[in-house]
Amino acid sequence: MALTLQERWTRTVRAARDTDAPDPGPYADELLKRWSEPQRRYHTVAHLTAVLDRVDELAGHAEDPVAVRLAAWFHDAVYLPERSTNEERSARLATRALTELGAPAARTAEVARLVLVTIDHDPPPGDRNGEVLCDADLAVLGGPPEAYAAYAAEVRQEYGFVPNETFRAGRAEVLRQLLALPRLFRTPLGHERWERTARHNLTTELSLLTT
Repeated sequence: MALTLQERWTRTVRAARDTDAPDPGPYADELLKRWSEPQRRYHTVAHLTAVLDRVDELAGHAEDPVAVRLAAWFHDAVYLPERSTNEERSARLATRALTELGAPAARTAEVARLVLVTIDHDPPPGDRNGEVLCDADLAVLGGPPEAYAAYAAEVRQEYGFVPNETFRAGRAEVLRQLLALPRLFRTPLGHERWERTARHNLTTELSLLTT
């Protein structure tokens, strides 16, 4: 039987620390409340679940899978589409919550660092934890065309307050930046599974936006 998100959170927190207190349950409730905010269309509990699932698949590549799983929980915990400081605020939230939960300082700092790596999804060479988190977060790019189209439509809905021409220009720039990366996916498994399809999807969307 599959674990609930609350159970997955509790198991991860227990693996991250050497104490039984405080109860991690209320923190899961608060995080899931954040992931369920009304302004979200793509960055929802479904996205969180997908990222956690992909982290589990790629965990063998990570140096600290527990830190990566915690970072997945926090990486979009603060999400306001009109602001550009979401990752920084999410990292601060992670630091505060994990400190209260009794996680070791070094692991807490690693989780906050990983959240910040998702700003540009370009982890430095040898950053195996960052590679796993970024691959898990970007895995949606390598989905079937219909799934990618649904993702793109949900992102547009999140930015519904932005005029169409402005959105098209901004989104096109994001796609160009991603396509300019030497590798979208840094883990061997992620690269094998998703690289080719993701580049096709991104190129197709960019063409639609600029014609």
